[in-house]
Amino acid sequence: MQPFQLPDFYLPYPARLNPSLERARTHTKAWAHAMDMIDVPQHGTVIWTDADLDSHDYALLCAYTHPDASPDDLDLVTDWYVWVFYFDDHFVELYKRNPDVAGAKAYLDRLPLFMPVDGAITEEPTNPVEKGLADLWQRTVPSHSADWRRRFADNTKHLLDESMWELLNISEGRLSNPIEYVEMRRKVGGAPWSANLVEHVTGLEVPARIALSRPMGVLRDTFSDAVHLRNDLFSYEREVLDEGELSNGVLVLEKFLDVPTQEAAEAVNDLLTSRLHQFEHTAVTEVPALLDEHGVDPAGRLAVLAYVKGLQDWQAGGHEWHARSSRYMNDGAVASNPVLGGPTGLGTSAARALIATAPQRLRSFSHVPFERVPHLDWPDMLMPYPLTLSPHWHDALEHNVEWCREMGIYDDVPRIWTEEKVRGYDYALCSAGIDPDGTPEQINLSADWLAWGTYGDDYYPYVFGRTPDLASAKVATERLKQLMPIDGAAPITPVSPLERGLADLWGRTTGSMHRKYREDFRRAVSVMIDAWLWELHNHHLNRIPDPVDYVEMRRRTFGSDLTKSLAKFGHGNTVPPEIYRTRVVQNMENTAADYAWMINDLVSYRKEVQYEGEVHNLVLVVRNFLDVDLDRAYGVVHDLQTARMKQFQHIVDIELPALFEEFDLAPDARETLLKYAAELQDWMAAVLEWHLKTYRYGDAALEEHNRVDAGTRRTLRGPTGLGTASTRVHARLN
Repeated sequence: MQPFQLPDFYLPYPARLNPSLERARTHTKAWAHAMDMIDVPQHGTVIWTDADLDSHDYALLCAYTHPDASPDDLDLVTDWYVWVFYFDDHFVELYKRNPDVAGAKAYLDRLPLFMPVDGAITEEPTNPVEKGLADLWQRTVPSHSADWRRRFADNTKHLLDESMWELLNISEGRLSNPIEYVEMRRKVGGAPWSANLVEHVTGLEVPARIALSRPMGVLRDTFSDAVHLRNDLFSYEREVLDEGELSNGVLVLEKFLDVPTQEAAEAVNDLLTSRLHQFEHTAVTEVPALLDEHGVDPAGRLAVLAYVKGLQDWQAGGHEWHARSSRYMNDGAVASNPVLGGPTGLGTSAARALIATAPQRLRSFSHVPFERVPHLDWPDMLMPYPLTLSPHWHDALEHNVEWCREMGIYDDVPRIWTEEKVRGYDYALCSAGIDPDGTPEQINLSADWLAWGTYGDDYYPYVFGRTPDLASAKVATERLKQLMPIDGAAPITPVSPLERGLADLWGRTTGSMHRKYREDFRRAVSVMIDAWLWELHNHHLNRIPDPVDYVEMRRRTFGSDLTKSLAKFGHGNTVPPEIYRTRVVQNMENTAADYAWMINDLVSYRKEVQYEGEVHNLVLVVRNFLDVDLDRAYGVVHDLQTARMKQFQHIVDIELPALFEEFDLAPDARETLLKYAAELQDWMAAVLEWHLKTYRYGDAALEEHNRVDAGTRRTLRGPTGLGTASTRVHARLN
């Protein structure tokens, strides 16, 4: 008996089979033997036999996922997949079943030697994984640009290195939280690596100048998440019940939501569907604008189109292979009845998929803005770190009130903020907790940044949300970027309070910065203001975001990158740059950021949903995704916030000291990273204190700041279809 019945999958694209399948089967079997992968014991254990390779049928996987590949390319890609699955099973047998952390690390540390971005391989392989990687690398990279080689090497390294994350969780008996799981599964699962091979097969590379943009990143990430979540459903029985694996999305949701396995499987399938919807949404609404914005030539556009089509082919073919391979739990998967009866010919599968997932898709676009929200008792939020306030708090408040006046915020048209509001908001309280040992000038500057960022976050939807045309918002955003020059004076003169505020802050903040830090800081501020445009785009569509996309973009809209950039500026050069890019440090930053913005989403739900018609709040996103009531969604978000705090504690207490030893960091680097962890602790404690004390989110403040004629609001709550969001936004009063 299977542990659950496989759900009805969203399959909008037909699967096609490459005619060179039999040739690939013959070739890759001979190649696997030549690489010593078949019947050759590894530390006394045979990983694969001929029967294993035949039943797994990786040639069928590649023939399905690359239906248009040439015979030679299909042979090469099939060898890559034989190698990656062999690596996975090799790692399980040698290092996971009886956890061997030290041996696994030594094993993984050697693999980058066989994939140099430049130059030849000089190391001699000592096992089938090394031998296969060396062969494949030399057969693949010569035809590609240096940019593609770097991306492919990075993704291959992530795939290998993050196996350690899985192993450490098994050795500790630790189950990840849902946010951590999706992020880490994306790396360890290998789908970004697969996306690079899609480019190889098409023979066209995505232009380097857009390869790392948000739209292309979303295509890559949604593709990856869908591939991995699909695999989790098919491999639950083998991974969880046989191998004792903890890295499986069904298990993660089963335990986190405290639901039966079948219900968890349905939730994973819903998330898989949501990620595919996000893929389609991005391809249709964001990618064309990206190509126009960067002036991509016809050859580059053809490469992007081929890439999108290749990822779609992979999704369709990957499902067909999972439904047939002996590697997976797939009873009835091939013969499963379509959701709808009727015609089954060419072109009908997409229609059935669309109708089957219509309720989930429609929920995302049919939220009625300004719905009445009852009084909410804010939960007790886990905060293990003490709050300390700077003695300069009250002086900084007076400074901030005056600074807003000098920038013209109180006289802006439309008038969004008043002096009374700014005084009640009290951004100096937050600054006093973020940097309790800061000088008066530092507290003042921090308070002004907080005020400016929050004002911009209020300003964009109020001013630009009233029109369906994003052009004016894009112009405003580009002007803000021009006010952050890397060298010399800004090319424009600020003409609005928002522009004057940024120009003033930029000069006060970056005057003594080294050029590299200035570039990093400009990038951090740009990420935040670009995310405001993303919010506007969803507003105009009246679209509640996909949950994964929301979490990742919420860090940007909350200004997390800005906070991290300012902190790192104070670290000097004591920490090697590659350490900041490690899984441990990035997870430490992301868990702190998620905890902080979840405070905001929990506290501001009534303000945003009832009074502002907002669609960007995690409680609403969870309500929509799980299709549950407010109380259940509120509880799930609070549980997520608690889980992220506990993960932060685990990182600081366990993973950070291990990182010090792994990289043999110098004492000053260790001290800086411990100081950074303490700064993040102060930041979280301050953000919590400010949200609980500011006169911005409580019921009394909401009624005072949002008085509006009830009849007007009822009138504007009429139509809710696509395209009506711009009309309803007129009811936003702040």
